[in-house]
Amino acid sequence: KSSVQTIGEEQIQNPYTELLVLKGHQDIVRFLVQIDDYRFASAGDDGIVFLWNAQTGEKLFELHGHTHKITAIAPFFSSDAFGENDQLMLTASADRTVIAWDCSSGKQIQKVSCFHSTVKCLTVLPRLDVWLSAGSDLCVWNRKLDLLCKTSHLTDAGISALLELPKNCVAAAAGKELIIFRLIDRPEGWNVLEVKRLYDHQDNILSLVSVNDLTFVTGSHVGELIVWDALDWTKQAAECNFWDSSLHTDAQPEIKLSQSPNETSVQHLTSDEECVFAAVGKGIFVYNLQMKRVIACQKTAHDSSVLHIAKLPNRQLMSCSEDGSVRIWELREKPQLLAEPVPTGFFSMWGFGRANKQASQAAKKTQENTTLYFLELVGDLIGHSSAVQMFLYFGELGLATCSADHLVILWKDGERESRLRSVTLFQKLAQNGGSEIKF
Repeated sequence: KSSVQTIGEEQIQNPYTELLVLKGHQDIVRFLVQIDDYRFASAGDDGIVFLWNAQTGEKLFELHGHTHKITAIAPFFSSDAFGENDQLMLTASADRTVIAWDCSSGKQIQKVSCFHSTVKCLTVLPRLDVWLSAGSDLCVWNRKLDLLCKTSHLTDAGISALLELPKNCVAAAAGKELIIFRLIDRPEGWNVLEVKRLYDHQDNILSLVSVNDLTFVTGSHVGELIVWDALDWTKQAAECNFWDSSLHTDAQPEIKLSQSPNETSVQHLTSDEECVFAAVGKGIFVYNLQMKRVIACQKTAHDSSVLHIAKLPNRQLMSCSEDGSVRIWELREKPQLLAEPVPTGFFSMWGFGRANKQASQAAKKTQENTTLYFLELVGDLIGHSSAVQMFLYFGELGLATCSADHLVILWKDGERESRLRSVTLFQKLAQNGGSEIKF
């Protein structure tokens, strides 16, 4: 096992002061997927899948079966009628195969090799007990890896992302298009039907996120964010000016397509019931769904593109970037200042008169057009030497990050780990009757 390393204590608000380096991968590690409360898997360009213990950093299994890089990974869990948990993990590769693994034993259960192109994404629909694979076509499979149905060749671009929607539907991103499919389970067999194609995006759709049963959001390569109704697939709202310097001013900003696409690309989206959090270029943006506007932003959150973003408890966000850093942000309220001083005088003091009305309107207009919150940097986790692809948050167990430097790092709360070590030490003292500790 790697020895525990520490980072400086100058970051008072950053709990992650210890790190454990997990080695084993031979190439870029692109994917992390949580299996349960303490286990996760990592995969990437070396085609190997590792299962780890998030608490101890122990390598549980090393899964070999693919000959090319991993392109998608998804857990597939369910309980049968007897209450037994069936923990599978699906991996897709550029070798045009999908493998189902047993997470308990680390053994390969089955391999599917009938694909005509690389599977770019995998999505599990637990309620229907099926899973979907997508690339140049969309396939529906059962737990035994039997092909239930498939679409014909869709687009040259292929499907790059899938999102489950209500009423047995899924949204598929294929280039600029958003395709809605419906899954139908009939006695004579399964079928998948294309229901609708949406052409509202001007460039390739890179990210999708479900907000709730009524709403989902998509983001594109040129910085467009569209809020959709999840039931009838109509456009509810759109934001296309993340990068504009005149954001939140009185003048209606124009879309500036002359900007570098990488600076405006919506790389990743995440959401809670209230807001959508978007990684756009080098920045982070908080879009309020009820107000239908950006309420906070950090346009240069990192030195390079932000690749992954997640909401943490206590109004915190976490982001990671191509610059090799992982940062923690806190969403804080801005003090609201009036646009101009309220005129003195009896009538204006009590809300009468034209002057006070104008001042109130000006103040209200300013509040409507200014950012209500700001993102303050409270932690900077420096441990990787190359682009950090994504991370997994494990609550009190800490978090895991993966990178192009071939490493997986477990970040731990230093104070918590110190307390746990003290407890262990006292337990050993008690077992030895207070005499010299034997390890």
